Amino acid sequence: MITRVDRSAIRRRIRHRIRKKVLGTQDRPRLAVFRSGKHIYAQVVDDNAGTTLASSSTLMPDVSMKNGKGGNIAAAEKVGATIAEKLKSAGIETIVFDRGGCLYHGRVKALADAARKAGLKF
Repeated sequence: MITRVDRSAIRRRIRHRIRKKVLGTQDRPRLAVFRSGKHIYAQVVDDNAGTTLASSSTLMPDVSMKNGKGGNIAAAEKVGATIAEKLKSAGIETIVFDRGGCLYHGRVKALADAARKAGLKF
């Protein structure tokens, strides 16, 4: 009998392993990325204070694509650029990156590269 692989459980386990090592502080907040099938979300979190400093997603009107597709690399690059602009205006230049249990590939990598290109250091 063939057993099904529970991919969400694997991703959850990887996410917890990453969160044990990656901690956002006020000086270096954590850029957390969540990727769904249709959209991509990014938020910057100060874990010590338990607050969200900035957020961006493909659901936001200034980021959403013309044809409504938020689940592609171009949309992820747009989200990365907008979150970097928000952080730069808040005076934050260095962050730690939390890929949220996803592989550093495709949309997650595109978001990170766009944030680096916009001036963030991580």
